[in-house]
Amino acid sequence: MNPRAGALGALASVVGFLAFVEFTSGILQGYYTPMLTDIARNLDIHDADVNWLEGSQLMLSALVVPALAKLGDMVGHKRMLLVSTAVTAAASLVLPFTDSFAIFLAAWALQGFYVVWLPLEIALIWSRSRSMPGRAVLTARAAGLLVAALELGAISGALIGGALVDSLPLTVVLLIPAIAVVICFFVILFGVRESPEPVGGRFDTVGLVLISFALIAFTGGLSFLRLNGVGDLLSWGLVALGILLVVPFAMWELRHDDPLIDVRMFRSPALGPVFLTAGLFGVSVLGAQAPLSTFARTDPDVYGYGLGTAGFTTSLIIGVYLIAMIVGLLLIIAIPGIALVLPNSMFG
Repeated sequence: MNPRAGALGALASVVGFLAFVEFTSGILQGYYTPMLTDIARNLDIHDADVNWLEGSQLMLSALVVPALAKLGDMVGHKRMLLVSTAVTAAASLVLPFTDSFAIFLAAWALQGFYVVWLPLEIALIWSRSRSMPGRAVLTARAAGLLVAALELGAISGALIGGALVDSLPLTVVLLIPAIAVVICFFVILFGVRESPEPVGGRFDTVGLVLISFALIAFTGGLSFLRLNGVGDLLSWGLVALGILLVVPFAMWELRHDDPLIDVRMFRSPALGPVFLTAGLFGVSVLGAQAPLSTFARTDPDVYGYGLGTAGFTTSLIIGVYLIAMIVGLLLIIAIPGIALVLPNSMFG
């Protein structure tokens, strides 16, 4: 048997299992969006408060991704993939069985551990393709397949969630993605092998603490602004403190020989467009999901605005731009020139 063909076959097998993981990740990202209004009613909160669900999860993601990605380099990417999936599964199992906003918010935030799945998967593929020619292109194309699976899962999740919330009790509806994550855990456990050689390194505990304090102060200030109003000076002070605390974090990272986040990358003019694009993408796709969903579900005859759509119709609205995204991502695989550009910025 051709050794290269055998290696490619083994890599394709790994990508197949990881594609299922990303499909599950997509389900989590798309499934809940059409039912955010129903969740708000169940928790007895205003529609605007569901933005805190998304905000808390995204804020935790800023800590989870660099921390667990680094631990993956140190102790094994599969191991950290299992840990993050176990936390996500446990949090997902809490959501159907509580009507407390505080508990739901905490579980929703912890469910955000799934955001590290894709970086860990790409690291697994990168390490498994170490001896193969065209390693960077293979990894880039595999990444494109994984993200395409993610978007397919998001579309499927949105359509399924939108259809079920119109016909089943919310507890049953919320239990379905939790079961999917549990299945995902066993797919990883039995279907994915560990990285051949962990990279190692030292964990930057001080850096993690500094950026955690910055994020806690920033989000705490925003929370007090919500409670006390925009005229509260203490709230604005906390927001400013959170921003200022990024300075000692950056100074520490610049001095550290194995930083949690390599802040030197932010100085690179070549990566400027990448960071700007990622930020704008986050605003339009992640930050806008909750307002889009709750606006669509609002009855215009009662409130004077909104579309008054049902859950499934709302999922169709969300699915339109997700389909456009999956087409764009598949271009990475179809057009070699795009795949060749990615390694320069993603893989070094």
